Amino acid sequence: MAFAPQIKIPATYMRGGTSKGVFFRLQDLPEAAQQPGPARDALLMRVIGSPDPYGKQIDGMGAATSSTSKTVILSKSTRSGHDVDYLFGQVAIDKAFVDWSGNCGNLSAAVGPFAIANSLISPDRIPANGLCTVRIWQANIGKTIVAHVPITNGEVQETGDFELDGVTFPAAEVALEFMDPADEGEDGGAMFPTGNLVDDLEVPGVGTFKATLINAGIPTIFLNAKDIGYTGTELQSAINGDKAALTRFETIRAWGAVKMGLIKDIAEAATRQHTPKVAFVAPPQSYVASSGKSVEAAEVDLLVRALSMGQLHHAMMGTAAVAIGTAAAVPGTLVNLAAGGGERHAVRFGHPSGTLRVGAEARLDGGKWAVTKALMSRSARVLMEGWVRVPG
Repeated sequence: MAFAPQIKIPATYMRGGTSKGVFFRLQDLPEAAQQPGPARDALLMRVIGSPDPYGKQIDGMGAATSSTSKTVILSKSTRSGHDVDYLFGQVAIDKAFVDWSGNCGNLSAAVGPFAIANSLISPDRIPANGLCTVRIWQANIGKTIVAHVPITNGEVQETGDFELDGVTFPAAEVALEFMDPADEGEDGGAMFPTGNLVDDLEVPGVGTFKATLINAGIPTIFLNAKDIGYTGTELQSAINGDKAALTRFETIRAWGAVKMGLIKDIAEAATRQHTPKVAFVAPPQSYVASSGKSVEAAEVDLLVRALSMGQLHHAMMGTAAVAIGTAAAVPGTLVNLAAGGGERHAVRFGHPSGTLRVGAEARLDGGKWAVTKALMSRSARVLMEGWVRVPG
């Protein structure tokens, strides 16, 4: 009996923000996987180790969490004014699909460093020392991200003293600008798809909740923590071990997706796990983060907890942080009200691992809210580089 050899593909395993993923240059993928479709999806699932009925991804590069079941494909950009095209694939853990419906804000921090180190940026754009500005076209959502990558002696600087809650060790700061982050959406929707800053979200069998539905960074459903029986100080253990709670959140997410116009029927939510996100907010309170660090109420403007791929996130998704900053900048949203209301250009919010600051510039334009950009800082580091192998 003949056995197929393993395929050897150049790849880099990187941490970006509080996520990890496998990065590829488009040109290095097998020819069949250089185009969107079943061959590409099958390859990326096998790289990550999905679908895995055991939920562990032992036979792949994934680590069985939404933060680590990620893939990135990069190529030189063909768009004017951009350096690199960035495509993100969120790989389901126990199901056979790759969700291409949104961006990963955390891994966005690693795109610039990878592009520089892998000859996707013209050498004359890279200073000997200082910051290299990389203009990224986020292909999933059709948006521009500008990354400011530190360079030392002509190479990406990865070490430094920038601390990010949710990441154990300090590293070099990568500042990110998410330009015009309000997602016009595949159906042409506005930043607030219902036209309201706050809606009554009816969820059959669960209840009716006040909700802010926003397309910015990533489509997100914001709820008040107290309305769903929480305080906003919860850590992962309080929710991820509660199957009834997770089922309730998924039901809320499905009905919210319908109300946002992202899907037509709640049954479609099962094949769109990456978007929208569900998050709940609360006014400042003191709590102890997952690291044991005390977060005092006076240190934050509000508390936010968010779910990703059916689980409470250990920190905060970068794209959800953009949604938080954007919603906080618009007076009257649940996020803005939890932060005390009024005009705001930046907020520091508490999440399970600590705190994060995000800024946004919002304005009324023709009676509708618009956001020109959202800003935050992350860090990134190469963990391993070489080749990834998958059975042929």
